[in-house]
Formats: sequence, C-alpha cells, structure tokens
Amino acid sequence: MNNFLPGLYIVSTPIGNLEDITLRALNVLKNSDKILCEDTRRSLKLLNYYNIKKQLISYHKFNEKKLTPYIIELIKKGERISLISDAGTPIISDPGLILLKECIKKKIRIFPIPGVSAVTTAMSVSSFDEKYFFYGFLPKKIKELEKLAGDLKNYNFNIVFFIPALKINFYTKFFKKYFLDRKIFIAREMTKIYETFYRENLEDFKGLGTDVKGELTVVLSKREEKYNLEEENFDEDNFNASSKLRTEIRKYLKRYSLKDVVNLVSVKNKLPKKKVYDLCLKIKK
Repeated sequence: MNNFLPGLYIVSTPIGNLEDITLRALNVLKNSDKILCEDTRRSLKLLNYYNIKKQLISYHKFNEKKLTPYIIELIKKGERISLISDAGTPIISDPGLILLKECIKKKIRIFPIPGVSAVTTAMSVSSFDEKYFFYGFLPKKIKELEKLAGDLKNYNFNIVFFIPALKINFYTKFFKKYFLDRKIFIAREMTKIYETFYRENLEDFKGLGTDVKGELTVVLSKREEKYNLEEENFDEDNFNASSKLRTEIRKYLKRYSLKDVVNLVSVKNKLPKKKVYDLCLKIKK
C-alpha cells in the first residue's frame, strides 16, 4: 500500500455480514504491523475470512489504560497499528478513546478508515427523519436514568440507544414514563440472517420475548403533536373541555395507576400535575 505511514488506524468493520467492509479497510488491515482487537476470538472470524494473518493484541476496556503506553511506543518506533472493535466503528461506545487522546497528545498520526455503523444503518430504515441524537448505552442505575430522561425528554428529535436484548423490556417500561408520545424502532441482528425490525407506538409496545439475544439498536422518534397548554397561559375551560385529552386519560386509567397517569399526561403534554390530577378524579367518578 502506497503512503502507508506509521500511526494509529481506526478501522471500521462489519456489524454482522462479513462482506460489509470496504476495500480500503481490508488493505489497511493487510498492511498493519499489529491489530488491536476488542475480542480476538471475534476478530479472527473476520480476519480468517479474508485470509489476513497478523499479530493480534487484545485491547479492551479492562486493559486499555495499562496497554496504551506500550502501543504509543510501538507507533513511535515506526509501526502501523490498526484498532478494530467487535463490530462497526471503533471508539463509538467501544474501547479506544484513551489511546486516541494519547496519540493526539503525542502528535501521532491518526487515520480514520470509515465504514459500517449500527447507528446510521438503523436510522436509514427507521422511517424517522434525519435529525437524531446518539446516546449509546444507557445507565444501569435508576437515579442516573431518571436524570438522563429528564434531560432528553425536552429534545424534540430522534434518539438512538444501544440496549442489550435482555434489558430491552426494563428500559422500554422506563421509557414510557417520559417518552410516551413517541414511536419506537428496534433493530435486531442487522445485516445477519435473522435480521428483524420492530416498529410501534411506544405506548403500545408490549416487550420482546426472552429468546431475543445480543445487542439491539433502538430509536425513539421525536415527539408527536402535544396539546401545548402551558402553565403560565393555562386555560381552565379549554383544559376541562378537551375531549382528546379526556380520551387519552381514560385509556391510561385502564392500564396504569392514578399516580402514573398523572405523571405520564403532565410530562407528555407539559401540563400542571395538579390540574391533570383533578381531571383524572373527575373522569374516574
């Protein structure tokens, strides 16, 4: 390969189908001195498929801090080091950020080798518009989730998450408290034999079976139309007379507790909780 200089090469690899890799990525991997892999066993499937025989170094979140000085020294000695993840583009919700920052600090050349991304692949078939915010993996603690949801619920654009299949029902149940006025798109096994897409209104989503495995790419659409009754301009007569709002509350009361309904409706429509609570009591009578 001409002009193949020493440095760090950030190489995108397939997210499923092994043929979804660029010619440039293959050329870079074939000419690398060493390849950093998140999981050498998974990377070998790709490298063996293309008959690429190189020294592999296991480089993951548990050892990246310790190994980074060693990698820096290899590059300083003139080696060409490629970084790949288990799937897709490295560093995006994957290990490598520590090494990247250190290369920048040491003025080492960095070469991005673009390719497949689960984020753009999912967005391309979601049927949502092109404006999106990528968050990645969600926090595990409820308090952190609540803070995050409180921030994100005010952003009116599509939001992309990576969610382990075993956690999808937990997270979607949580989403309903803050994002009930949105649609949900779930991509499973993208580009593979059992590729499956799920599209529903979030409030109608019943969850996935326990047989679903792996990592899911999940997109929440931007908000649907709201009633837009702001507290400072609150119109009591219009609020109580809103048949659409009453219909929505009746539907929720059949499925959720009074407390949950008040929270859902007030957050979804930006309405005062006290007013929503009073209306719920009237409807329940």
